[in-house]
Amino acid sequence: MKTLRVTNAFSLTRRTSGSLCAIACLGLAANTQAVKASPAPSVYEASISELQAAMSAGTISSHELVEQYLARINAYDQQGPALNAMVSLNPNALLDAERLDEERRTKGPRGPLHGIPIVVKDNYDTADMPTSGGTLALANLRPTADAYQVQRLRAAGAVIIGKTTMHELAAGVTTVSSLTGYTRNAYDPTRAPGGSSGGTAVAVAASFAAAGMGSDTCGSIRIPAAYQNLVGLRTTRGLASRSGVMPLSSTQDVAGPMARTVSDLAVMLDATVGSDASDPSTADANRHIPPSYLKALKADSLKGARIGVIRGLFGNAPEDMEVAQVIDKALDQLKTEGATVVEISIPELDELLRDSSIIPYEFKYDLAAYLAKHPGAPVNSLSQILAQGMDHLLLDPGLRVRDAVDLEKASDQEALKKVLQKREALKLLITRHLHDQHLNALAYPTIQRKPALIGEPQFGATNCQLSASTGLPAIALPAGWTTDQLPVGLELLGNEFSESELLNLAYGWERSTQPRHPPFTTPPLEAGKAPALMKFQATPLTTRIASVEVNFDYDRLTGKLAYTAHARNIPRDQVIGVTLARSLDERPGPIIWNLLKPHMTYASDSLILKARDREELLAGRLRVQLYTLDSPLGVGAMAVRELQISQK
Repeated sequence: MKTLRVTNAFSLTRRTSGSLCAIACLGLAANTQAVKASPAPSVYEASISELQAAMSAGTISSHELVEQYLARINAYDQQGPALNAMVSLNPNALLDAERLDEERRTKGPRGPLHGIPIVVKDNYDTADMPTSGGTLALANLRPTADAYQVQRLRAAGAVIIGKTTMHELAAGVTTVSSLTGYTRNAYDPTRAPGGSSGGTAVAVAASFAAAGMGSDTCGSIRIPAAYQNLVGLRTTRGLASRSGVMPLSSTQDVAGPMARTVSDLAVMLDATVGSDASDPSTADANRHIPPSYLKALKADSLKGARIGVIRGLFGNAPEDMEVAQVIDKALDQLKTEGATVVEISIPELDELLRDSSIIPYEFKYDLAAYLAKHPGAPVNSLSQILAQGMDHLLLDPGLRVRDAVDLEKASDQEALKKVLQKREALKLLITRHLHDQHLNALAYPTIQRKPALIGEPQFGATNCQLSASTGLPAIALPAGWTTDQLPVGLELLGNEFSESELLNLAYGWERSTQPRHPPFTTPPLEAGKAPALMKFQATPLTTRIASVEVNFDYDRLTGKLAYTAHARNIPRDQVIGVTLARSLDERPGPIIWNLLKPHMTYASDSLILKARDREELLAGRLRVQLYTLDSPLGVGAMAVRELQISQK
C-alpha cells in the first residue's frame, strides 16, 4: 500500500484574530487579541452536504478533510480491526485539496462535490495511481488517463483520496484477491464484506471517505452495500459510462456510486451519469436524466407507491429465515408509511433466471480487449495470468472454467444464443408485470443470507441476476438487522431509467426509519488516534474459602476481551470454574465464557464478544461467578466495571 506523510494531520483547530468585546452589552472597549475557534468538525459519518456546509462556513478546509480521512485510514485499515479496504492512496490528494481550497477562496465552489474526498474501486483507471483490478498480475498497471466517471468526479471538484480493494477481477462477491488478500466486514471483522466492490463499501461505512465508486456486474455494488448498511444503485445499462473501467462483462457491467445516505448517492449520481462518446451504450443517456436527482428527492414518496414482493426470491432454507424475517418487517413498515405492498407470483422466473448470466462468454475476451488498450500491461490475457500462477487459490477453479470458453466452437455459440434469448424473455416478463400490475418497483432481499465467514464461500442466492440480466435498475437499501447486528439489504427494482423514482422510494424509507448505524469497529478518533483499550475489573472477591481477581482489557475496535483470572487460597481440585455471564434484571443470566475451567486457579486468554455482549459489557451488565465443590451453585457474584482508559 502507498502511504502518505501527512503534515500536521491531527492539528485541526483553526486560529483567527480580531477585535473581541469582552462585555459588549455594556459598551466597554474591546481588546484586540488572538482567539481560538471551535475545533474543526469531524468527518465521522458526516454527509456530503454537512461537509460542504462546513467548508462554506470556513470551519474546515478540504485539506483538513483529507487529513482527517487519512488519519482514520491509518487507524483502522491496517491496524485495529484491520479492515483492509484500501489498496493505494493518492499521493496528490493533499495538493489537490489545497488547489480546490484556493479555488473556493477566489472563485467559489464548483458544486456539491467541491473539495469532497471520495474513494474509487481499483478497476477504475486513474492516471495518478495504479489500476490492478485486484490481481497481483496487474499490480503495476498504470493507465495514462482517468476513467470517464473519474474525469467527471474530478471536474465536479471531488478529491480522489485513494483506491479500494476488490474481489479479484471482479469475479466474485466476498472480496478476496491475490494482491490484497481478504477485506473484512466493518460490522464483523470475522466476516466478508460482500463484493466485488467490498473495499469501497467498507471504506464508506468506516468513514474513510464521504462516498465511493464501485461497479456491478451481478450484485457487486448492491451486495456490499447491503452488508455495510449503505445505499447502492445499479443503474439502467447505458445511463453511465463504463469507459476506462476494467471489464468483467461488457453487456452486464455498470459503474456507479455507494453512499451512507440517499442524498449523498444522488449527489454522486448527478456528477457521473450521462452520455460518453467512448461508450456507445450511453448514446441516449442524456434524454433520460433529470436536471438533478438530488433536487428531485421527496420525503413523502412512499405514500401511494405500489410495490410488488417476489416471494420466490426469499429462499426457503432454514439459513434464509433470519434475513427473510428482517425483510418482512421492513415491508410492514413500508405499508405503515403509506405504500401498498402486494405479493406477486412469476412462475417462469426461476427458469429464466437460471443460466442467464453472460459473464462466462464475455469475460476473457473483454479483459483481453481492455489490456490491449494498455501497452504497458505486464500480461495481456486471463490465460497469461493463470499461467503465471498470479491468481488467488479460491478463484482459480472458476477462472479456469471461464478461460476455457471458446466462442469459435459451435457448442459455446449455441449456449450463448440461449443465454441471449433468456435475457430478452426475462426483460419482457418483468416489464410486463411492472406495467400490468401498476407497480413502482419489485421488492426482494438483496441476498438471502448473512455474510460468509472470512475464507468461506458465500452461500444463499444473491438475487443479483434479476437486474443484471434484464438491464433494469435496482437499489439496495438498509432494511434492518439480524439478531447479531449484521445489516440486511432490501432491493427495489424498477423500470428502465426509473432511477429517480427508486431514489425517492429509498429516500422516503430513509427519512421514516433512519436505518443508518455506523460500525462499532471504527468509532470517532480521539486526539487523532484510535480509542485506547478499556480496562475492566470484576469486583475483587474474598470469601472464607477463596479470593478471586479478574482483570479485563477490552478493544472496542474488534470486540476482543482479554483477561487474566486468578483464584487464590483454594486447592485446584476444589475449583469447578469461574464464569463470565450476563445479568438479567439483577438476576443471574446465561454464561458466555468459562474464565477458569475445572481444576484451574489461573488463566490468561481472550474472547471475541458478539454484539449483544459488547453492549452488556459497556452497560455494566456482565458478572463473574465462582463455583466450587463446596458451593456448586455459585458464590460471590462479581460485577464487571470499567476502571479506566489506558494511555497508549
